[in-house]
Amino acid sequence: MAGRRGEGDEVVTASPKKTAEPPAETVADVRERARAIPEAAVARLAVYLRVLSGMAEQGVTTISSEELAGAAGVNSAKLRKDLSYVGSYGTRGVGYDVEVLVSHIERILGLTRKHSVAVVGIGNLGHALANYGGFPSRGFPVAALFDIDPDLTGVPVGGIPVHHIDDITSVCAEREVSIGVIATPPQAAQAVCDRLVSAGVQCILNFAPVVLQVPDYVEVRKVDLAVEMQILSFHVARRADEAAVDVVNGVGVDGVVIRP
Repeated sequence: MAGRRGEGDEVVTASPKKTAEPPAETVADVRERARAIPEAAVARLAVYLRVLSGMAEQGVTTISSEELAGAAGVNSAKLRKDLSYVGSYGTRGVGYDVEVLVSHIERILGLTRKHSVAVVGIGNLGHALANYGGFPSRGFPVAALFDIDPDLTGVPVGGIPVHHIDDITSVCAEREVSIGVIATPPQAAQAVCDRLVSAGVQCILNFAPVVLQVPDYVEVRKVDLAVEMQILSFHVARRADEAAVDVVNGVGVDGVVIRP
């Protein structure tokens, strides 16, 4: 099944025999291009990959920029700009080859490399993360679990036995963990982070509401659910205020002016 093609689209083409292979380039080329990608564009590339992967599973072979942009929630111009960072140029007027574009994005996001994940803090959130099937299906298998509670030691969660927090350094090094997920109370997060770093973990996803101190070579992404709720609260309040102003000014639904 093929998607519709939009006017002015660029298509990523490949040779007839190897449709999924990206153009030949060195690792240095990929790294240099990756360094030039803005942080916001990286986040959108991950969204495009999720959309494209779902379409590939449905048998879609080509997709227009309008279709992909709509499914990802961005405009077509921004999408084309983002895809230019991964080197996806081609013939105009056809659309994007889904399989090839998936290959391009996976390579630029480093998903062609092996990743292993460790989750520290097996409370409610840690349990949910350990059992989340989306991690292994997208190339991030959970390889180790840790908690400070001795009663949890050896207990399997998501099929993986929990280790004591004291074993972080040895277990993470042995299993070549590349990404650490911190789901501990805030007062324990920095100590856990230090142990992960000492084990060679250079990427950390932090759910604890604290700012972690790490060496320059360690990348930290913070997920604060309370902050996200506060941002949503702001938008709800702003819309309510705008609606109140419209009522005062005699403006109804869809901008219709209400006559007295």
